[in-house]
Amino acid sequence: MLRLDTGNALPFLNDGALDQLRPRVEAAHQAVLDKTGAGNDFLGWRDLLLDPNDALLEDLAATAAAIRADADVLLCIGIGGSYLGAQAVIEALTPYFPPRQDDAPAGAGDLFGQGASRSPEILFAGHHMSGAYLRELLAYLDGKSVYVNVISKSGTTLEPALAFRFARQFLEDRFDDADRRIIVTTDPSKGALNQLQRERGYKKYEIPRDVGGRFSVLTPVGLLPIAVAGVDIRSLFYGAVAACERYASTQDNPTLDYAATRYQLHQQGYDAEVLTAFEPRLSGIGDWWEQLFGESEGKEHKGLFPASLQYSTDLHSMGQYMQQGRRILIETFLMTEDDDGDLAVLDSAANLDGLNYLAGQTMTHVNRKAYEGTAKAHTDGGVPNMTLWLDRIAPGPLGECLYFFEHAVAVSGYLLGVNPFDQPGVETYKKEMFRLLGKP
Repeated sequence: MLRLDTGNALPFLNDGALDQLRPRVEAAHQAVLDKTGAGNDFLGWRDLLLDPNDALLEDLAATAAAIRADADVLLCIGIGGSYLGAQAVIEALTPYFPPRQDDAPAGAGDLFGQGASRSPEILFAGHHMSGAYLRELLAYLDGKSVYVNVISKSGTTLEPALAFRFARQFLEDRFDDADRRIIVTTDPSKGALNQLQRERGYKKYEIPRDVGGRFSVLTPVGLLPIAVAGVDIRSLFYGAVAACERYASTQDNPTLDYAATRYQLHQQGYDAEVLTAFEPRLSGIGDWWEQLFGESEGKEHKGLFPASLQYSTDLHSMGQYMQQGRRILIETFLMTEDDDGDLAVLDSAANLDGLNYLAGQTMTHVNRKAYEGTAKAHTDGGVPNMTLWLDRIAPGPLGECLYFFEHAVAVSGYLLGVNPFDQPGVETYKKEMFRLLGKP
């Protein structure tokens, strides 16, 4: 189970503030459960957990197994919520480095118990408009067995639509079975991809109409690429199911504590929240979290600006500002009780680096003390901070973590008085961009 520690934030709150805020927090929470708040027609991300579709999970796993058996690369084309969740989970739950094929016989498990030797490389495109990236990507793919998963509700979003033009042509030029190698994840019936899918017979998965992109990681949007990477999507999904059930109560509910604490600090003048992780494989969760909170809360000149950092790496670049910069920041540490870092520090006869005092200690111990020292220093420096603890980095706890943030941001949006499920501001830049491009 997740555990939230708010001890380093409470001293910064006005006396009695959380008690006074509690009725509003519980009302916002109930509005999420009852679907009575703004944007209530986009709460499908809860519904799919309340009524799990096991047949869909099995179908996704079967498609993933077929791709894994034949593909060198799965190219995922999408932007925003169409790729950030999948990328985050894949980074968290697969090894840092691919196994050497000459060292790993077929069926050999990786450090998470998956068949890493059979996992295709998962690459992403359509999340920016770099021509150099696309050119180098296509050159890299040449000669490999490639499958493409294009993810877009409309099929006309500029970045993925452009990338799909190139990827589709690449497949058609090289494979007689190109249509079999393309999977579309799109609206149930509308949009450009549906028309193309009907013409070409592509395999199709649906994006529920009542699930917004940034909440879609536990739909086929995220689950198919995650399954192709060798992750147990059933455990991931049911970790979120368990969290959805657990956090329906107002008692001992860390999602409400998190939402209330950060909202109160926002009301007291704090402007930004930094999510930090001491385990690099969790850094992708920060990228996903940035979109989830930025797009959900950043409206009507409200909301904490979300940013993510990777510690201890960024303590050597952003650490100075965190410690002594403008006191506008709050901080949330994303930590894991078991980080699989049991590598022990070696003893050195010369001890030229002066580190023999650490000999025999595990890297987990060293990393934990770095976290504890950072949390203490930042608290003393005037940065309110909280810590969200995962039991371990595994599919179930990751599923719970994803739901934790989704529920918390829904409650937080209602506390701010905004619709946490729309993003009207995103359309403004698109209008100007298309005008400059001469779109009819």
